[in-house]
Amino acid sequence: MSHRVAVIGAGVIGLSIAHELAAAGHDVTVLADADPLETTSAVAGAVWFPYAAERSAAVDAMLAATLERFLAIAAEHPEAGVDLRSGVIVERSPEPDRSWTAWVDAAEVDASELPVFRLPDGATGLRTTVPLATMSLYLPWLLERCAALGVRFERRAVDDVDALAPALDVAVVAAGVRSGSLLGDDSSVVPIRGQVVRVENPGVTEFVIDDEDPAGLTYVLPRRDCLVLGGTHEAGATSLEPDPATEAAILERCARLVPAVAGQRIVSRGVGLRPGRERLRIEEVPGRALRTIAAYGHGGSGMTLSWGTAERVATLLA
Repeated sequence: MSHRVAVIGAGVIGLSIAHELAAAGHDVTVLADADPLETTSAVAGAVWFPYAAERSAAVDAMLAATLERFLAIAAEHPEAGVDLRSGVIVERSPEPDRSWTAWVDAAEVDASELPVFRLPDGATGLRTTVPLATMSLYLPWLLERCAALGVRFERRAVDDVDALAPALDVAVVAAGVRSGSLLGDDSSVVPIRGQVVRVENPGVTEFVIDDEDPAGLTYVLPRRDCLVLGGTHEAGATSLEPDPATEAAILERCARLVPAVAGQRIVSRGVGLRPGRERLRIEEVPGRALRTIAAYGHGGSGMTLSWGTAERVATLLA
């Protein structure tokens, strides 16, 4: 059965859901108060790697589904801006979480194999190859794919989901950090502030992620148009203005890992609020005037779980 659906939110989760529902034959409209390139998704590191999201069998299935989709996009649609990038995950703890290696190949490396990187003292690393998206290309590409399937877009704020009835059959709330308050039944969503700085790429081709650095989350991600240097994980912080002191600290940490980034020209800056929640919420919300599905709480894994989330929402409407 085809439904008239409003997807609230135009980040990577909202657009992926809109695409999947339209492909399944539903009549879809995306409602959002920001264009895709103005959302937190545009600030995201956008590398397939589970970060700040729950671990469960359901999430594992979404990780696998999303990886499969991104592998296909990288192979079939080079214009989408999704590349398979080799890189290193730095490990500092004696028993690191390697559960993500269930879906990708990974091999231990040592300092002698890393002429570009500097592993911290006492740290080890795993080299792997995963999808990494240039979001300035990927989000517009995804938007175009949605439009080609007949998805309509309206730029407007939604403050009352139930008020969308009776013109619609279903609302999907994929509004990121704002989703809980929009539904009015969930105060558990915590904004997790992430700040990045984008610099010219001096020739770095591999990524490096050190999410156990005691000085702060650190990553260097080579996109087609720049290097994305990050980052921060500031639970409860809500400022969207780049902080100069935070930026200086990011640049220092990244230069310790990848000396070649030191002194590179800054191209742009970004701040986004990740939707932190103890558990991902993808479910029907009972007791509404309009049939409503929640799809939020992805933490720092929006891109990593995007297609799996979309498939799960589509299954709820099947």
